Amino acid sequence: MERPELSIAVQRAPDEVVIALAGEIDVLTVTELSTIVNELLVEPPSSRIVLDMSGVTFCDSQGLGTLVVLSRKAQHAQTVLALANVGDFLMRVLDITGLRSALMISSTA
Repeated sequence: MERPELSIAVQRAPDEVVIALAGEIDVLTVTELSTIVNELLVEPPSSRIVLDMSGVTFCDSQGLGTLVVLSRKAQHAQTVLALANVGDFLMRVLDITGLRSALMISSTA
């Protein structure tokens, strides 16, 4: 069985960067996501980085941990990392794990 990968599309605006994600955030795909966000944090950072989660179909524990780590790195860089368009399944996982309060969740992208 072939596993879906993670598609990452970066859109830059003057005050924010939107990263549209589609597919699975898991042990096989978190490195690519981390690399992109870390590069954005090294550049003169935008005031806000939005991860558009509308296309995310799965997120494992490695993915959840990576989202928390990236959120903390963004805070240290004085940048907001927000999750937008979080699906019901992921919101449920964030509630169950207690991570919902550790991440900024935005209702719009």
